Amino acid sequence: MWWLANPQDLHRIEDRLSTVYVERCHIDRDENAVVFVNRERTVRVPAAMTATVLLGPGTRITSGAVRLLADSGTAICWVGERGVRMYAAGLGPSRGSELLMRQAYLVTRTKERLDVARRMYRMRFPDEDVSSLVMQQLRGREGARVKKLYRKHSARTGVPWSGRVYQPGEPFAAGDDVNRLLSAGHSCLYGICHAAIVGIGASPALGFVHSGGATSFVLDMADLYKAEYTIPLAFDLAARGHLNERDARTAFRDQVADGALMGRIVRDIKTLLLGDGREVSDEDANSLWDETLGFVPGGINWASAAADGWGLDSFVGVTGPEPDAEVPW
Repeated sequence: MWWLANPQDLHRIEDRLSTVYVERCHIDRDENAVVFVNRERTVRVPAAMTATVLLGPGTRITSGAVRLLADSGTAICWVGERGVRMYAAGLGPSRGSELLMRQAYLVTRTKERLDVARRMYRMRFPDEDVSSLVMQQLRGREGARVKKLYRKHSARTGVPWSGRVYQPGEPFAAGDDVNRLLSAGHSCLYGICHAAIVGIGASPALGFVHSGGATSFVLDMADLYKAEYTIPLAFDLAARGHLNERDARTAFRDQVADGALMGRIVRDIKTLLLGDGREVSDEDANSLWDETLGFVPGGINWASAAADGWGLDSFVGVTGPEPDAEVPW
């Protein structure tokens, strides 16, 4: 394998510290620990006990530290302040692919995909029965809920509201002040959801409500928390006259600084993809797929039994067409 640590030697994800956020530090390796150094202090953290390291602004990291984290199955994510933006990510902490395969299974089957989407909407409508609703009905319910939320917070703060306007990819380019604050806050929420999804070993692209983009599942998950975090925050900031993108970013950063949202996202992903109480293995199974047996062990030579009976004069040849033969391409 291209990593060094044996999967059985790694700590399970649920036994690890979920995230370590680092900014304005130099990061190096000291034996089996990563060392965070700044002008004030030096902090050592065992690599194998950390699920995800979030590298914020002003960080420098050595190749030795990156190699140790990769060998320990620790994810590395390059993020904005307090993890509110996601720029890039390395290896996830899960050595196994079971969660990703489960996600792919669910998203490629209409009935199962609809069931997951209903569970997402049920989290937003806890007092309603959505078990028989189709996607068109669910989208209508969600649209009505969000419009009601906008009007509610407009009345609460006294900030005028005339409808949602945004420009994809440019969170501070379109609409009035509160619209721009909403877009900026949402982009921060997308970042922390992206980091959580990558850290747990799921795919940010395989969405259940959203589809066709590299961050479809990120959008799915972020929609679960906008009503609680970014929508009221945008109206509060607009009411106080804090209208810059940085105002939205720093306010959201402070709102999620206790790390509770990251843990909540991880739990919600597991619940949506696995159901209550079920866990997946985070070990590298190193299997080979077989169309009849399902999976067989990898890392062995499956031709060895036949090869033992071959003599020294035996050979295996693979030939192509004759030189003057007409090829079909």
